This record gives sequence, structure tokens and C-alpha cells, in this order.
Amino acid sequence: MQTPLQITVRNIEHSDALETRIRDKAQKLEEFCKHIMSCRVVVEAPHKHHHQGKQFNVHIEIGVPGNEIVVNRDHHEDVYVALRDAFNAAKRQLEDYARKIRGDVKTHEPKRTAEYDSSIPE
Repeated sequence: MQTPLQITVRNIEHSDALETRIRDKAQKLEEFCKHIMSCRVVVEAPHKHHHQGKQFNVHIEIGVPGNEIVVNRDHHEDVYVALRDAFNAAKRQLEDYARKIRGDVKTHEPKRTAEYDSSIPE
């Protein structure tokens, strides 16, 4: 990564274990795509649900040449499950991006259109 990993934690207590897990998962993303320029991870507990307990949301922004990959996963009661789901989605998007860069993605020929021949009598 060209710029350091940015980690933001909102409305929950910051812990070393959480930060270590985020750093490990972000480092593993580089195995799938060597072109990562930046990565920003936001972990938050935006709402206090009375029926569902605390819900954690993970938002990841990954800068790659010519594109930005954004992952915003749905809420989950366990912050580590929310992190896992978000980083799995980011991994899939990075794999798709890497395939496009390598040219492994099949491109379809444009559809042919019918031509009208005016020399044929009606």
C-alpha cells in the first residue's frame, strides 16, 4: 500500500484486538491485488436498537489505479463477523478488478444490426 491504512472507530470503544484484526485483514487484501494505493476502514455502531442489541457497520474504501472500491456491509451484532463479511466482499471486488486489469474478463462483441438493402424490390 502506498499510503498507510486508515482506521476509524465510531461510537464504540477502540481496542488493540480490533485494530490488529483490521490490519491483518487489510494486509491479506494485498495478496489478491498488488495495486492497492490506499485503504480506509470505518467501524461504527450507528444506532442503539432496543430489540436487536448493538449493531456494527463496517465501511471499506480501497483506492486502486483508476478506480475506488467501496464496500458497505449491513449491520451485524458481532463486530468481528461484520469485519469478516466486509473484507470478504472487498476481496471479491478486488479479484474482479484484478481480472479486468489482467484482461481475463471476456468482452462481448457488439450486437449486429440488420441492414436494409434497397435494391431488392418489394
